[in-house]
This record gives sequence, C-alpha cells and structure tokens, in this order.
Amino acid sequence: MATMIGSGLCNQTGAAVGALAFPVLGPVGVVATRQYVAALALLAVGRPRLRSFTWHQWWPVLLLAAVFGTMNLSLYTAVDRIGLGLAVTLEFLGPLAVALAGSRRRLDAGCAMLAAAGVVVLMRPRPSADYPGMALGLVAACCWAAYILLNRVVGRRVPGVQGSAAAATLSALAFLPVGIVVAVRHPPSAGAVLCAVAAGVLSSAVPYLADLLTLRRVPAQTFGLFMSVNPVLAAVVGWFVLGQSLGGPEWAAIGAVVAANTLSIATTRD
Repeated sequence: MATMIGSGLCNQTGAAVGALAFPVLGPVGVVATRQYVAALALLAVGRPRLRSFTWHQWWPVLLLAAVFGTMNLSLYTAVDRIGLGLAVTLEFLGPLAVALAGSRRRLDAGCAMLAAAGVVVLMRPRPSADYPGMALGLVAACCWAAYILLNRVVGRRVPGVQGSAAAATLSALAFLPVGIVVAVRHPPSAGAVLCAVAAGVLSSAVPYLADLLTLRRVPAQTFGLFMSVNPVLAAVVGWFVLGQSLGGPEWAAIGAVVAANTLSIATTRD
C-alpha cells in the first residue's frame, strides 16, 4: 500500500513540478526532457537487443513510441491550459474505456454513463472553459487507451521489458531535435532544467520501478482499484503545488469518473 501511494504521489508531483518549468521551457521542452529521462531509465532496466528484433516485433514498438510521445505531449499541454486535476481526469477516461469496451454487463453500462456525466460537467459551457485544453486531455485519453493495447501486443512479442525500452528510446530520439530547438530559442535556466528532469524521474522512472515491485505483491485488480484514485491525487497535488483550486462541480465530475472506474474494476470477475 505504501508503495502504491508513493507511486501515485510521485507521478502527479512530477507532473506538477514539470509544470513549474512551463514558463521557460514550455510543455514541449518539459516533455522532451521527460522522454530522455524515461528512455535512460528503461534502457538501464530493459537492455533491448534491437538488432535481434524482427519486423513482426518492430511495428508495434514503433507505434508504441509514437503513442508514448503523443500521450505525454497532449497531457502536459492540457495541464498547461486546464490544470493538472482536470487534465488527468480526462486522460483517465482512456483506461476506463479499455476496461469497459466489449462488456455486456448492465453495471458497466451504468459506469460508462456515470463517467460520461462527469465529462459533461467538466466540459459544460462557461466563460472560463478552455475547450482546446479539454480536447487535448481527450487526445491523451485516446493515446493512453492505445498505449495499453499496444503494450499487450509488445509484451507478447518482445521478451521482458525490451519492447517498452525500445519504444521509449525511439520516442526520446524523435524529441531530440525538438529539445535542441527549444534550448536554442529559449536558453533554459538551471532551475527549469532541474524541474524538467525531476518530472522525468518522478513521473517515469520511480512509478515504473514502483509498479513492478507492487505487481509482485498485490493482485492486478487491487492495483487497478488504487490506480483509479489518480485523478484525485492529481487534483490535490495541483492545488498544493500549483495553486490550482477546483470548484464543487469539478470535484463532483472527478468523483464520478473515479467512482465509475472503481465500480467497474471492483465487480469484475476473473
């Protein structure tokens, strides 16, 4: 339990710390740095033998790399526009959709309607609504759903975590020119670079290793149940670290999405 709590808090704190560097590096620069850190961490763990990969293994790895980069870029840009709590809540619709897809249970249909009601509340018309930011949050959700499905394919075709390490490396290489352009146009301060690196460590390296340890000790269902509180953790961390306060309707919407995911997972029969 302590490891799961620490993983969730590290993940959301990393995103919040990364947001502190947005005024200097922008979301693109922070995401580029995060990709570099994630690649280094996964390379150290996975040590992929790239020369031995066949095309049957390469194509899902390439897609996974594209989805990985797009997911982080859309999420961090959404965080910059609509705040951490709301961005993570919208992104969390991705794994929820994967969990509900293909289900014929009435309860899951009710969970889908509950989550949809939460999204309607978040995206309701109001003067302060940032629809491009919300759209980016939904793009991140689609990418997370694709990330889950592609990881299953990669996991079956590539031994260990070599596939994930290869995908993270390719994504980092794709962001290398972006990072150079950002550094040339907007020379970063030491503090901004430190925040971006911290975001990579806290949001990529630490959660990945913590989740590996956790899944050896707790059932996957229990792990999934705890993962559903991430939108709440994101809202709390965004409030404390970034001063992003939410109103009653926003908290109700976050609660609806979390409740939908919790009910779906808690009542799933293996």
